[in-house]
Amino acid sequence: MTLRLAGVLAITLVTVNQEIDIGRQANQEVRSRLRELKDPEVTAWLRDVGQRLVKAAPGQKYPYTFSVADYRELNAFALPGGPVWVHRGVLQAAANESQAASVIAHEIAHIAQRHAASRLSAAMLTRAGLGLLGAMLGNSGGAVAAQGAASLMANGVFLKFSRDDEREADRVGLTMMRRAGWDGRGMVELFEILRRQAERDPGSVEVFFSSHPSPQNRVAELRAALPPAHDGRRDSQRFQQIKSRLRHLPAARTLPSTPPGASPKQ
Repeated sequence: MTLRLAGVLAITLVTVNQEIDIGRQANQEVRSRLRELKDPEVTAWLRDVGQRLVKAAPGQKYPYTFSVADYRELNAFALPGGPVWVHRGVLQAAANESQAASVIAHEIAHIAQRHAASRLSAAMLTRAGLGLLGAMLGNSGGAVAAQGAASLMANGVFLKFSRDDEREADRVGLTMMRRAGWDGRGMVELFEILRRQAERDPGSVEVFFSSHPSPQNRVAELRAALPPAHDGRRDSQRFQQIKSRLRHLPAARTLPSTPPGASPKQ
């Protein structure tokens, strides 16, 4: 539990271990609600890329896991403490491996920067007010925090990250990509794919835009952070084989009306 006063009150009520436990419970719930693609070659590629990025991730050493949701819509989401989900639609829309890696890096960055713990803490305080804060400062504070956060997750309260969280995940994810050896331009290119997809097929990116801010302003910031020339790996034969394999698998499904990873209507 962290309390920090610096002009603005910043509070993280959930410890890292509690965050991991909450994420494991949430991941079980997500698995019961969505269709997972369990193709061994696709999941092995995702795991390998994810673990390579994790080695470049800052912060706590979370038990990261990587799963593919078998849906056509372009989206990805992170749960507290380690689980990362990428929609099959993202892998099929990405033209090269650096673009796909950028999505994974962005979600890892959310976890590494503890954005979910901060959002859950804010939600708990909003709902319970100063009474909860008083309990946090007591002897049973850690248990109260864990119970409160787990209750919010169990009831479907997974608030979308703030614009500052998203920008930080962009910056941290971009740094991770480059440290892990990928060309950071893949992240910019992926945002451009999302923009074009929104014009061609708005429904395919509706869930993404419900839980992520528009990429237009973020692209300019990312471009400014990139070197003038390409400086990393753009693609791999293995990724192109994965794309070919996905084309020959049964078609991905359309998301249910209230998909995991989307913010509930407020």
